[in-house]
Amino acid sequence: MNYNKTEFPERLFACWHPVGYSHEIKAEEPFGTILLDETIVIWRTTDGRVHAMRDLCIHRGTALSLGWIEKDCLVCPYHAWQYDKKGNCVFIPQAPDVEIPRKAKTQTYYCQEKFGLVWVALKNPEFDFPNIPEYENTDWKWVNTGPFNWNSDSSRQVENFTDFGHFPWVHPGLLGDPERPEVPYCKVTIKDSVLHYSVLRPEATNSDDFPIFANEEVVKPERRSVYELHLPYTIVLRLGWGGNKGMLYLFISQPISHNKCRGFCIVGRNYNHNDPDTVLQDFEQLIFDQDKRVVESQRPQQVPFDFSEELHLKFDAVAMNYRRAMKKQKLDY
Repeated sequence: MNYNKTEFPERLFACWHPVGYSHEIKAEEPFGTILLDETIVIWRTTDGRVHAMRDLCIHRGTALSLGWIEKDCLVCPYHAWQYDKKGNCVFIPQAPDVEIPRKAKTQTYYCQEKFGLVWVALKNPEFDFPNIPEYENTDWKWVNTGPFNWNSDSSRQVENFTDFGHFPWVHPGLLGDPERPEVPYCKVTIKDSVLHYSVLRPEATNSDDFPIFANEEVVKPERRSVYELHLPYTIVLRLGWGGNKGMLYLFISQPISHNKCRGFCIVGRNYNHNDPDTVLQDFEQLIFDQDKRVVESQRPQQVPFDFSEELHLKFDAVAMNYRRAMKKQKLDY
């Protein structure tokens, strides 16, 4: 397959990217999506395993995602050619006795499930998944929120998630307070392809509509936020309030195309397990909608990795380090 290297850096194709929540990829039907401008189809065999292919039948260029699954094969909706999990066409109904041409195949990709998501790498993956032991701990309950489709580049969606300065103005009363606009000092360390940083800051108290955070017993609510930013587009955020209660956010942005992305946000808590999932889902929908309006207005729609194109101050330390690290890993464009 010929990638357009002037459009996307080659190393982006060697990263794991989410393409859907596990529940979105059903055993009965294929699931079509786009990753880095490549149309792909995700489907399951009867053993439950997920597979990823180029969403294209070699016969007449039809989208395989419009077809169906039969006998552990993906069937084209146009002429019912059947493709196995290795991408080989194994049956042509119109010519059952003819030897199948070697060209009768479609490109396959690396694919696996992890953290309740299906991930795809278009080339041999070079980066590891984050380590999240809490995900296997039964003391934690996990809720899928979103997904969040934005008309922006994944780099903008990720940088917004790491930006502390906008909380008082974009999310007043929910994540920030306009009376406390200062951004605490944040030291960023980089190990391989992961940025590590933490922030201790005051936060707005829980609202009546969204009792999300475990700070109700704290006189002066403070939140410690410990971040891991795994390049290029994955964030693990652990929240604490000084006690045993904790919260974890796993956020990843799917780079659909230039200026188009899909964000997945999985939230875990070791408290309030009886709360309906809609409490977290409605809260995150509100927060992401508030962000979306602003981020979609940013120009350029992709993060400008050249530092001279925007103005940076001390409280932009995370964004500056993110851009620097992306350039060093040759993931920028």
